[in-house]
Amino acid sequence: MSENVLRRLSRVILLAIPLVPAARAQDPWSWPEKPKNLQVLPKDWSGSRLQPVMIGFTRALGVRCPYCHVGEEGKPLSTFDFASDENPNKNRAREMYRMLEDINNHLKNIQPSGDQRVNMWCNTCHRGRPKPMTLEEELGEQYRKSGVEATLDYYADLKQKYYGRGPYDFGENALNNFGYDVMKKDPAGAVQVLRLNAEQFPQSGNVWDSLAEAYMKSGNLTAAKEYYEKALTRDPTDQNAQDMLRKIREPAKK
Repeated sequence: MSENVLRRLSRVILLAIPLVPAARAQDPWSWPEKPKNLQVLPKDWSGSRLQPVMIGFTRALGVRCPYCHVGEEGKPLSTFDFASDENPNKNRAREMYRMLEDINNHLKNIQPSGDQRVNMWCNTCHRGRPKPMTLEEELGEQYRKSGVEATLDYYADLKQKYYGRGPYDFGENALNNFGYDVMKKDPAGAVQVLRLNAEQFPQSGNVWDSLAEAYMKSGNLTAAKEYYEKALTRDPTDQNAQDMLRKIREPAKK
């Protein structure tokens, strides 16, 4: 790992200190003089050198010690087995660390476009999340686990926590794309998703067009007609809405 990356990780310690609860001030545990089982970081590092890097990881991923180490949240750190490799996230972290080093080495082959070379570190992708996924990917994973209702609740929680902070794009496209994924198997569920999107972006013609399509797929032609017409009031050039309205009206003429 480049010294540049390590310096950046070290700088976050002052910001990361609030992650350690005050109750742990009574814990007799302290950073070891000679940490055990270092496989990616230099083996001769002292605990004082390791501390800012480890806290930097927790800050970048928005996690705490038990995420990678063997121990129970809320219990004293003296009860943790930090040297153990039993927690699979620990090895994942090592591989991510190796990947980060590979990326930074590769960046050295690229002529910088500014006065300083780009440097990658954990927060570049994670931004306070354990898994650096897009909002659409997060919603898709939650939907596969728990269904539409739980996913919309999850969306609301993510928006409350992260809106305006950068990790996710809460624009209309995320819910719109997710709604189309749901529509493949569950048109009624897609109506719920796309209706929420339309409520959040009522001036967009595309969200009403998408909601209309979900109603079409679910067999509700009356609602589909209403929302295709609404889409055209927002965007009179919406050719899809015009074509679909024509199809809906044609059977009525016969």
